Amino acid sequence: MPENDTRPQWRHDGITAPQVDDYIYSLLPPRDEVLTHMEAEAGKRKIPIVGPAVGRVLHQLARMINAKSIFELGSAIGYSTIVGESGRVTYTDGNPQNAQEARGYFGRAGVSKQINVRVGDALELLSEEKQEFDIIFNDVDKEDYPRVFLIALAKLRKGGLFVTDNVLWNGRAAQQDPKEATTKAIQEFNRQLYASPDLFTTILPLRDGLAVAQKRS
Repeated sequence: MPENDTRPQWRHDGITAPQVDDYIYSLLPPRDEVLTHMEAEAGKRKIPIVGPAVGRVLHQLARMINAKSIFELGSAIGYSTIVGESGRVTYTDGNPQNAQEARGYFGRAGVSKQINVRVGDALELLSEEKQEFDIIFNDVDKEDYPRVFLIALAKLRKGGLFVTDNVLWNGRAAQQDPKEATTKAIQEFNRQLYASPDLFTTILPLRDGLAVAQKRS
């Protein structure tokens, strides 16, 4: 994104044509005061959030399968936690300051009672879970994506959704011979998703690429 561009950093434009991105975002209805504030903070402080277009998809997916249990890997300040909230959501982040800030937003949004805030390694926290989830949302460090795949599949109910952000990685996922470890990890992860006989996967070319995989019944 050019230096003089006023568009927020979280938009990750570049997957689709700029005018298409502008059009998509122009159609979105205004968010409430809490989400609007979070978007502004994320843009100002370069905090990674999914933004309102992907957030709307997360909320729609949760409603479509009537999700009652959601586990998030890598929740940052809790933007995706709020927009995707449906039933009970487990928030995870390794940074206690992020978690504290997120708690404040959850309180302001009136959803604190539905959210279980856990601080620590998201992969370890998911591994420790005894239950299966309706939705698992993955947005951790990209080098960990292949490991997430191995853990998440066993923790997802049949018919549940495994949703992952940043799977196109500013277009770098299409490179033939990437040198960057993060790009290699994302490519491996995408291959895992599409090769798995237990999942039906589609990558949506929205923002930075959103993978939606449903566990077969």
